[in-house]
This record gives sequence, C-alpha cells and structure tokens, in this order.
Amino acid sequence: MRLACGELPGWDVCTVDNIAAARKVLEQQHYAVGLLLDRKGNLESEDIERFLQHHHQIRWIGVFNGDLLHRPQLREAIATHLSDFHTLPVDTVRLYHSLGHAHGMAMLAKSAPPHKRQSGSRHIDGKSATICRLRAHIDKIATVDAPVLISGESGSGKELAAQEIHAQSPRASGPFIAINCAAIPPSLIHSELFGYERGAFTGAAKEKQGLIEAASGGSIFLDEIGDLPLDLQASLLRFLQERTIYRVGGTRMVSVDARVITATHVDLPKAVAAGRFREDLYYRLSVFPIRVPPLRERKEDLPLLTEIIFNKFADEKSPQLKGISKQALRAMTQHDWPGNIRELINRMRRAMVLAENRLIMPEDLELAPQEDAIILRDGLDNSRGSAERAAIWNSLARCGNNISQAARDLGVSRMTLYRLMAKHSIAP
Repeated sequence: MRLACGELPGWDVCTVDNIAAARKVLEQQHYAVGLLLDRKGNLESEDIERFLQHHHQIRWIGVFNGDLLHRPQLREAIATHLSDFHTLPVDTVRLYHSLGHAHGMAMLAKSAPPHKRQSGSRHIDGKSATICRLRAHIDKIATVDAPVLISGESGSGKELAAQEIHAQSPRASGPFIAINCAAIPPSLIHSELFGYERGAFTGAAKEKQGLIEAASGGSIFLDEIGDLPLDLQASLLRFLQERTIYRVGGTRMVSVDARVITATHVDLPKAVAAGRFREDLYYRLSVFPIRVPPLRERKEDLPLLTEIIFNKFADEKSPQLKGISKQALRAMTQHDWPGNIRELINRMRRAMVLAENRLIMPEDLELAPQEDAIILRDGLDNSRGSAERAAIWNSLARCGNNISQAARDLGVSRMTLYRLMAKHSIAP
C-alpha cells in the first residue's frame, strides 16, 4: 500500500511502502492528496480503516486489481473513504484528471470563507444584541488557530459556542470531539484523553487512540476544564506547548494537530489563586476568552427559542397542542431561568406532553403568570380566580411544598391555605 505513486511529473511525491511509514510522514508534513496502491484488498483491514479515518482531511484516491471489486467489504470501504478509484492497468490520463480534481477540491475547502461553507447555518440561535455580539466575536476568532476558553453558566450553551467556532474555522471538515472532564472518573481520564499502548495495564489487550489524537485535523472541546486533575493539567500543558502526546505506557511521541477549545462555569482565576488550577495552563487556554450570556440576559430570544424547541420535539407533543400562548410567553419573561437553555428545553418538552389545551399555558410550564409579583406583595386578600391559584402554586413551588412556610409567605393560616388549595384543585 502506498501513499503516492512513483512517477508523477509536476507533483511533489513522497512514496512509502506501509502504513507505519505513512504515519511517520504525515506526522511531519501535510499532503492534500493521497494515492493508495492496493493490489490485495488491504483496504478492508481495521488498521487501514483507522488510518484513513485519522487522516480523513486528505483526498484519497485508490488503485486496485479489478478482480477485487466484487468483494462487498472492499466496495463499502472505497465508497466510505476514497474520493475516486482506478483499476489496474492505470489509465494515466484519467489518473492525472482524478489527482488534479482532488487537489482542486482540497484547495477550495482550505480557502473558502467559513460562512460560504456553512451556507448560513448556525449553531447559536437568537437575534438579541448579546447573541449578535457573541456570533461576531466567534466569526473573528474562528479563523485563528489558537486555544479558546468559553465561560458561562451551566446550561447556557457553551458546547454550542464551541461547535460554532469549529464550524466557522478552516478545520470545519475535520472531527469535533467533545468530552466532559467532570463526567469521567479521574482514574480513567488520562487514558481517555491520551490513549494507551497494548499491555500498558491489565485489560489493555490492544492499543487505543485517545480523544485528543482522534481530534487531529479538527478540534477537541474539553468541557468543565476546571475539574481536570492537576496531573492531567501538566500533560495538557505539554500538548499545548509541543503539539505532541505520549500514550499511557508508551515511549514514543505522537504528533497531533488539533485545536483546543475549553469551557468552564467556575471562576478559573479564583481556582488558580486557590491552587486548584495551574496558572501557566490558564494563560495557555485563555488566548481567546469568550463568554456565553445566560438566558436571563437575552429574554428577547425566548419567542424564537420556544418556536425552535416546539418544532424540534413536535413528535412528542399531545395531539391537540398547536402552540404556546401569549400568557405563557409573558410568564417566561418574568422567570430568571437559573438553568438557562437546558431548563427551557426541559420545561417546554414536559409542557408539550402534559398540556391539555390547544396552547401551552403558564401552569403547563410550571410558571406563574405576570401578575404574580403583585399578588405576592399584597397577599391573598385582594386576589381572585386564576391569579389566586397562580399565587398559591408559585408560593408552594418556592417553598418546596412546605405548607407552613407557604402560608406565612401568603399571609394566611395553614387551614385557609388548605381550603384554597382544595378550591383550586392544587395538590400539595
């Protein structure tokens, strides 16, 4: 199997005889086009498949013996990994045409502006001023191949911002690998990030590529970077400085070309001061710091976001449900959304399943209507009807269904509250 063939005038050709040699060459130099000479159908092997997946950004053209093409597994591998293929004996004119076409397409993919490649699609929805500023910031930093540190509250959409950075970058055609550093046990996170060699520990029957290595040619997103153990922080710092890694149990350096995007909901400067996070790593990661605004700072986006969520999960809704009421939208603007976008999605999905009317109402979202703020200040003496019911429900929700506390907040006795709950069919 060869990376390129020997006699191609006008081309910068590097010829190798096996996959191991090809890996070494590609660790040192980038090629836009690769030519695979495969006389035995080796393209079916797992090792070749892993190699092609790892170097997917290269436009591969294969050359095979014609009598091999009846093999289903080989045909599937050709369709999956190659831009074009030829059978022996090679038609030189057609081969030159294939190589030129592949090279031209590679150059177009490399030089095309990100917004042209994405055809206007975005990962971050919204028209508010804060979101427009965020997208404009992302468009600027996406083209610069440097680390990005995304800060923001839990559920605000930090991973969506990372996906947007990747999608608008020259690496858009490469992999986007996301990992939550807080979700992996400390004993496993080293091998998950950096991989391991065969025999590195009990149960390591064969070598495994780590997530950082798998992101080569693209971007790796490390969410909750503040929870990364200190010993792993040192290894990550080494990768950022040298662009190389060592697998667990390995002795050779592996070159990796991946952009690092990190995110955190904690205050990293405070973590640095407390000794929980390396100062040198913090400055390496925060070349381009950006902040994703919480939902309470972009409430003008709520109508658009609720429409998107409603359409996305339309298959789950109750049959009679047609949309969301104005009362519900007003109630949503009065809510602070501590869980941000994640909370909005959860409330909407729950309401779409449980709502009994044609439109989603505030109580379906477990939100009190807009008048609730006045009712809570004045007590229940001057409230009636649905406003009275909403005030009781909201007070119970705030108190965790503690009847005594809710009664004190509303200025009534426990017995009166029980009577009003029965009147409005509110269960404790």
